[in-house]
Amino acid sequence: MPSAAFKSVDPTPVELWDGASSEEKAVVINAIYKQVLGNPHLMESERLVEAESKFKDGSYSVRDFVRAVAKSSQYRSRFFETSAPYRFVELNFKHLLGRAPLDRAELSEHIQCCVNEGYDAEIDSYIDSDEYQQNFGENTVPYYCWAMTSQVGQKQATYNRLSELYQGVAGSDKAVKSAKLVAAIAGNSATKITGPSNGGRLSPYSAATDKTFKIVVSTDSGSRRRRCNEEYLVSGAKMTPQIQRICRSKGRILSITEVS
Repeated sequence: MPSAAFKSVDPTPVELWDGASSEEKAVVINAIYKQVLGNPHLMESERLVEAESKFKDGSYSVRDFVRAVAKSSQYRSRFFETSAPYRFVELNFKHLLGRAPLDRAELSEHIQCCVNEGYDAEIDSYIDSDEYQQNFGENTVPYYCWAMTSQVGQKQATYNRLSELYQGVAGSDKAVKSAKLVAAIAGNSATKITGPSNGGRLSPYSAATDKTFKIVVSTDSGSRRRRCNEEYLVSGAKMTPQIQRICRSKGRILSITEVS
């Protein structure tokens, strides 16, 4: 049975069926905006008119439209440009795969992808994954498939962490800029299931970890064709601001490992 945190989640996936009417396609479009943009208040001027047109005439599948929304300036400005790097990644998992990150390795992998390969590559890494294809295929809107029940073969912590990311029916992901799971995932600690507050949002996860992590970064030495490696030792609680500084200096993250 779902926890109290997910009682308001509709367990019925939104799908595009062959022969769907214009009204049915409009329902799918709105469901994609709601899922991918984190329950937004979307102005008419913010809608992706060209992408919607391609979806309506059959040129775009649901997956194509999801990709268009996730790569849009609306998504970028809401979650990439104004949020901490770890917050951006945890929201990508939530919006595009319907779950929270499993562990530190997943977070590290996607942070490195974003920093080293760029924004579009980070978005594609979810939508082109086997997991996305198996769960949603071409014509199902991503949804909280991990929210209804804990999944066979997966850690209970993933279910708990999604409950921490879930904002409730009235909440907006745009309102929270800092990462909610970085301490729990970095320290491999448990996350308590909490229900939405009266305002529809979950209280942020406030506990920090005392564990120390080593970030290895490749940087430009100033000489032609020469780069050198630098190492940073930071606590789990300070990983996000450190990664922000690395991004601003255009460093390339090579690895993130636990030291103690």
